[in-house]
Amino acid sequence: MKNFKIILTFIFAGFLLGNCSSQKQNSESDQNLRHEWLFVSFQNFSKEKLVKSEAKINLNIRSENKDQYSAKMGCNSLFFTAKIKSGNKIEFSQVGGTKMYCEGMMDLESAFGKALPMMTSYKVDGHYLTLSDGKGNEMKFLAADWD
Repeated sequence: MKNFKIILTFIFAGFLLGNCSSQKQNSESDQNLRHEWLFVSFQNFSKEKLVKSEAKINLNIRSENKDQYSAKMGCNSLFFTAKIKSGNKIEFSQVGGTKMYCEGMMDLESAFGKALPMMTSYKVDGHYLTLSDGKGNEMKFLAADWD
């Protein structure tokens, strides 16, 4: 019985240590996402249009709602919910925005609003963020605070 308790204690301790390690890894991964990101590549939109529109997403945590984030594609203020999951998985939902009309900019906003909920994974590589849907579609960003 004493040996059983010792073995059970080691198993439980191993489980706790493994769980702490994965939480630390998720936390570090989350921190890599916490930036304002400038669009550099998206569908067939030219880099010039993305820059001119000042297209960006903001994944910094807001104190009032930690799962709510924002974006700007040149005209309307956009907002969405994102849940960061383990294994570089991410889930976007509840995409919405203000309803102004801006000549020549609505196509980018519309495409972004349709594509964002399809993105299921992310990769941070240096100052770059890539969101992908697993079917070859990607959104690529550069950290706005990159020097």
